Amino acid sequence: MAKEEPPSISKDLQELQRKLSLLIESIQNNSEVVALMKSPVGQYLDRHPFVALTLLVFAAMSAVPVGFFLLLVVLTFLVAFVGVILLEGLIISVGGLSLLCVLCGLGFVSLIISGTIIVSYMVVSSLVNYWFSPRPLVCYFMATGKLLGLWVHQLHSRQDEGRQK
Repeated sequence: MAKEEPPSISKDLQELQRKLSLLIESIQNNSEVVALMKSPVGQYLDRHPFVALTLLVFAAMSAVPVGFFLLLVVLTFLVAFVGVILLEGLIISVGGLSLLCVLCGLGFVSLIISGTIIVSYMVVSSLVNYWFSPRPLVCYFMATGKLLGLWVHQLHSRQDEGRQK
């Protein structure tokens, strides 16, 4: 006995699904996306969704450190323009090494997050498929204890057929 959802919630979910469908369709029809998907890189990512998810997570997580690095480069350029040229090389070198370390760490974290997402998806989908799969007749016999009787009956009928031949 499950509670039924009020009609407003199902209408809201249908409206959300319609909006998401329109968003996905507009992204898929974008000429740049179509060109990317026809390229060898796009075809590779289409065949390897784990790599695509890892790259997406890496790109999303690395946007802020790259932005800070570019801001550092611009500010350093302005300071160097005023006259501190040696300081610029030092700060950009240290900033570049720091960015390298941060991006390596983010690459490792994005691999872990992508793996966790994939494993979670597989576990949840397996559980949903197990919980909501139609139960065959054999499961009924196993649950009621009649399966052994069914096998004994089949065994006896096969032995009777063997004796008649």
